Amino acid sequence: MTKLSVNINKVALIRNARGENLPNLGQVAMDCESFGADGITVHPRPDERHIRYADIPMLKEIVKTEFNIEGYPSPKFIQLVLANRPDQVTLVPDPPGVLTSSEGWKVEENKVFLKEIISEFKSNGIRVSIFLDAIPSYLELAKEVGTDRIELYTGNYAKEYNKDKAFAIKKHFEASKEAQRIGIGLNAGHDLNLENLRYYSEQVVDLQEVSIGHALISDALYYGLQNTIGMYKRLLEPIRK
Repeated sequence: MTKLSVNINKVALIRNARGENLPNLGQVAMDCESFGADGITVHPRPDERHIRYADIPMLKEIVKTEFNIEGYPSPKFIQLVLANRPDQVTLVPDPPGVLTSSEGWKVEENKVFLKEIISEFKSNGIRVSIFLDAIPSYLELAKEVGTDRIELYTGNYAKEYNKDKAFAIKKHFEASKEAQRIGIGLNAGHDLNLENLRYYSEQVVDLQEVSIGHALISDALYYGLQNTIGMYKRLLEPIRK
């Protein structure tokens, strides 16, 4: 079954609004795991507007499922990851100051850069995933730079889903088949939610993990965190025929 990694950035954003530790980020991470999350994702940004660099050692200590750190591989980020050795690092091409990740790597233009960084992380026992647009021809390039997995950017899928879901999923399905063909792991994330997740997980081949934060934390305001995680997990269960 596809794993659910809960991104807790928005929990940290609420905490930071008052400058205290409410909600308690560590407790929320542990609760997410006890409620069924298969992993915890964080994305520390240079301005530390939600997850702080200082949060990472604490989370590394308490997360017992899969710990995934996302971010742009600046020298400071690389140092943070190597010092804490998460189960997975997901590399995104975000420049400083962007609001959210909105596109994948241009792998051809960054081949040497990515190859060196990926090699360093892998030599330290960290699985590497890179954020990628759903363009099948990009996957072979991703394989060449040595990444273990790719994370397909699903923002465009989410925007097109209500207009024409068959059109919205087409490139993602094709990319998943290519990932299967060349033997590279497949994750996905960005704007997946209770409405579009089931169809995505049904159509995409060998989807190993989804990372969901903004929508899941927003839904938790209405349904409660435990119930919401259960709702997302059920959408990832194979349909019994």
